Amino acid sequence: MTESTTNGPATADGTATAATERPPLLVIETVEEFREAVAAIAAGHGPVAVDAERASGFRYSQRAYLIQVYRRGAGTFLFDPPAIGDLSELGAVIRDEEWVLHAASQDLACLREVGLDPSRIFDTELAARLLGLPRVGLGTVVEELLGIHLAKEHSAADWSTRPLPQSWLVYAALDVELLPDLRDAVQALLERDDKVGIAQEEFAALVARDEKPARAEPWRRLSGLHTVRGARGLAVARELWLARDAYAQEVDTSPGRLVPDAALVAAARANPASKRDLGALKEFNGRASRSQLDRWWEAIERGRATDDLPVLRQQTDTLPPPRAWAERNPEADRRLKAARAELVAIAEQRNLPIENLLTPELLRRVAWTPPTPLDADAVHAVLADAGARGWQREAVVPAIVQSFLQAEDPVVVEVAQIAAPADETAS
Repeated sequence: MTESTTNGPATADGTATAATERPPLLVIETVEEFREAVAAIAAGHGPVAVDAERASGFRYSQRAYLIQVYRRGAGTFLFDPPAIGDLSELGAVIRDEEWVLHAASQDLACLREVGLDPSRIFDTELAARLLGLPRVGLGTVVEELLGIHLAKEHSAADWSTRPLPQSWLVYAALDVELLPDLRDAVQALLERDDKVGIAQEEFAALVARDEKPARAEPWRRLSGLHTVRGARGLAVARELWLARDAYAQEVDTSPGRLVPDAALVAAARANPASKRDLGALKEFNGRASRSQLDRWWEAIERGRATDDLPVLRQQTDTLPPPRAWAERNPEADRRLKAARAELVAIAEQRNLPIENLLTPELLRRVAWTPPTPLDADAVHAVLADAGARGWQREAVVPAIVQSFLQAEDPVVVEVAQIAAPADETAS
């Protein structure tokens, strides 16, 4: 079979050396090769290391253009999802095994899209955060814990390229071949720090997390949209965004590579009188700005003619920035500052980032609108409903309740503000 297997993980200290020490890597592209690979992986042992490469910034979709799998006793396999299609047969074989990934939240969606859906994972990046490591990128963690230099020069490559260069394939293979050893090293540190249970809760939450719902008005994320004036201007910007998005899907290209956000916003602001004026607008640039000029002009005309004018400001449940709390909700401001100081101390004691102890957004929400009555059971319930894990609630609820209750005492609040980091009021 034309497979990309190796006898085991690479021991080279860089991709250039690795490329000279191993046979050429091949990508599995046919169903027959895929099924042989599935059988080999099933015959392997231990956890299954998995990674995916996309073409973010190049293609419209976030699909996987290469999926790498490594298992001890089986070797390394590089799969071409666009060529093979559905990978559910592999998913069924390894579903109940432990999957090792680095930054799983980035890959789970595109893996599930082709039928690869784990029941349990070990995320070496998330575990590194829980261990309090200062830098958690794969190359850094591998070098620190395994003593192997892992070059990352192809991390932002266009993985939809075909054929894939051999140096890219070596890079992709190393990303999974080192994961089982890294997993073992990280597991030992979790055991040393008594954080195994915490990590398992976090891993399970990642697997169970629902996909984020699509935004109701995604065009409002246009960079610089705040400079467009009036509902009619917003309607033009919206139609330009929708036209670009539809064309980007059609040609499977990242929208910003066709016409950047700044160009769409400039056109909406300029309100050109004719298609010729639009074409002459210096700020309206991008590789498709002139070749698709009819498309963009039609979008502008739709925006000018529509009766469906967008509201100037969306009604959202977004909280005001903390720097405005002292004026808008001084009681909440006192609660937030007092609780933040307590949580900073807990995070430092446990040697983990405060955002992993409890997300800033969740702390702000409970401080802005605390439950009534304010007691441990009520705060537990609020945090649980918002997705806080059991270990997080156990760690923070007593401190939150106590700090909220004490926040009415100006002396306590003054001490809490002194103890908080200098940049807290702007976070």
